[in-house]
Amino acid sequence: MLPFYCGWINEDLRIFSQSVNKFIDQEVEPCYGEWERNKWVPRKLWNKLGKAGLLCVDIPEEYGGAGVGFKFVALIVDIFSRRGVGAISVGAMGVHGSIVAHYIVNMGTGDQKKNYLPKMALGEYVGAIAMTEPGAGSDLKNIKTSAKKTDGGYLINGSKIFISNGQHCDIVIVACKTDPAAGARGISLFIVEATAKGFVRGAKLEKLGLHCQDTSELFFEDVFVADDALLGPLDGGFIAMMQELPRERLVLAVGAQAACEGMLEITLDYVRERNAFGQRIADFQNTRFKLADLATRVRVQKAFVDQCILLQAEGRLDTATASMAKLHTTELQGIVADECLQLFGGYGYMTEYRIAREYADARAQRIYGGTSEIMKEIISRELIK
Repeated sequence: MLPFYCGWINEDLRIFSQSVNKFIDQEVEPCYGEWERNKWVPRKLWNKLGKAGLLCVDIPEEYGGAGVGFKFVALIVDIFSRRGVGAISVGAMGVHGSIVAHYIVNMGTGDQKKNYLPKMALGEYVGAIAMTEPGAGSDLKNIKTSAKKTDGGYLINGSKIFISNGQHCDIVIVACKTDPAAGARGISLFIVEATAKGFVRGAKLEKLGLHCQDTSELFFEDVFVADDALLGPLDGGFIAMMQELPRERLVLAVGAQAACEGMLEITLDYVRERNAFGQRIADFQNTRFKLADLATRVRVQKAFVDQCILLQAEGRLDTATASMAKLHTTELQGIVADECLQLFGGYGYMTEYRIAREYADARAQRIYGGTSEIMKEIISRELIK
């Protein structure tokens, strides 16, 4: 099952897609319903993902990755999202592989790369990134978590919320204030190991959707980290986060686009088979016109997403363009989910139907990774500067 109308899919990617689909067939789909009901993915799945070569594929081979380009990441995210098991890719290919691993690749010391990346690629270590706080979401410059210098390192105090992989994580990249008077220029990043004294996992948070993807509060109570836990330059964390966000937002956009296509596929199958008033639902003009409108919007959008994938693969994707992709795809994902669920009628509201899960899962897309309102702010600033 490959993306439609994809000019960037070559033979290597086509072959690779077969192994991704096979993994989902064998290791994910048979268990996904149970995971959703239990609101939990077993840790062994991370090991299986690593063994199958689906984690951190685009980090250098010397650190355990496959050394391939961004297109392979996009393809994995696309297939998981298209097949309705996108909660797995949010934590594994998104946060773990596309965010945490790349912070370490791009900013880490040689020892940090050697210590963490091979274990992340194998699924032995799970990564998380802790930015958001109860009083600071998109406004990162106002975070309160502090890292105060002490002999041989830093003491971290504070709390974080809505942290993906918070329950499973072995390492967390934590955004802290190291110079409270400097605003955004006083933020630094630290790698905190989950075994550190004073690191406390809060309860797994109950969410509207993405039930099996764990999201947690994290607490830091006089957590000591050595000097070599600093990731990147002191007080350089905000700039680093801004540099990494375009990639994160494109990964979300790729998933949103694929989810739109996947929802259209299952809805088309349903309306062809389901009858009402003596004819197929597909034969009603309202159904045909709704689907024609959605399919047109999704296909036009795909051209832009594919262009963004190529720009990212070439290292030329800018912040405003990534923000446009994230804004448009996630907003359309919500529309497609709502319209497609309507065509399922009462069955669409039943959680045993995939479309109901897709509807619930889609809502977070307009919030995490930067809200739609923040995306508009970024885009508008670029337009008028």
